[in-house]
Amino acid sequence: MTEIVVEDGSWTVDVEAVRITPGSGRDVHEVRKALGDLVVPLEAVAGAVFEPSRKGGHLRLRLRPGADPLTEVGAGLLAAPADPYRLAVPKERKAAAEYMAGEIRDLVQLAQVPEGPCPDFLLPGPAVPISATAGDGTVSFDGVRVRLEWTGFAKTVKQAAGAQEFRLSDLTGVEWKPQAGLAYGSLRFHVRGAGPTGRPEEDRRCLSWGVQRFGGTSVLVGAAVLARLARHAPEPPAALSPPASDGRDLLIRRLGDLGELHRNGVLTDEEFSTAKKALLDRIAEL
Repeated sequence: MTEIVVEDGSWTVDVEAVRITPGSGRDVHEVRKALGDLVVPLEAVAGAVFEPSRKGGHLRLRLRPGADPLTEVGAGLLAAPADPYRLAVPKERKAAAEYMAGEIRDLVQLAQVPEGPCPDFLLPGPAVPISATAGDGTVSFDGVRVRLEWTGFAKTVKQAAGAQEFRLSDLTGVEWKPQAGLAYGSLRFHVRGAGPTGRPEEDRRCLSWGVQRFGGTSVLVGAAVLARLARHAPEPPAALSPPASDGRDLLIRRLGDLGELHRNGVLTDEEFSTAKKALLDRIAEL
């Protein structure tokens, strides 16, 4: 098991999953706090990378397409600091973050995780009931119905239409966009047979905001809806074992990297002992 703990949160990696816990400080984004702890199965992971910056950098987990409803509804637009799959790392922990990124990549390679998209979601999405308020209204979802209620910031056309409610069975999709430049951010529900959509601020099937970049926690409502629109029980992929010699050589190299990090003071004695034991156990299994 390998672990990194920083102010922004913690990641723990083993042969089955990457476990992500957000920090509790005021600088941690509300989306990540509301989402809470995540357990990302290894078969959902495409890789990991450390992205350095002047103050440190970000440890970023890359997921396979179709593995996670939150990633899908965010469509690559849910950037740091709201992205739960990015961990802000101070410069004094850069080496440890680079090691963890390499460890995740090696685990993915050893497990022979498929490179292609997932046929079904491997993460369940946010729990329901769930709600969010942003800009011109409040959206709520109980697992069966989506309800939109307007605030005093809503345009006249929305106020006149009154609260809107849609059954999940009547929805064909959900679309989320952050606020950018002069364009409104939006959470839009596509309703079967409802005709063309309008501008976010005038479309009664759409929550819109012009100030908050990410619209509070609206993206989590979108992810919860998307998860249940396409819910199928995913079948676990067949376990595939790499050639023993290749796997052993790879793990021995990781063991050498681990020792170097410990000698350089990047890993504490406890972190080194835990990670070393995990590597030796995996070598023994090959």
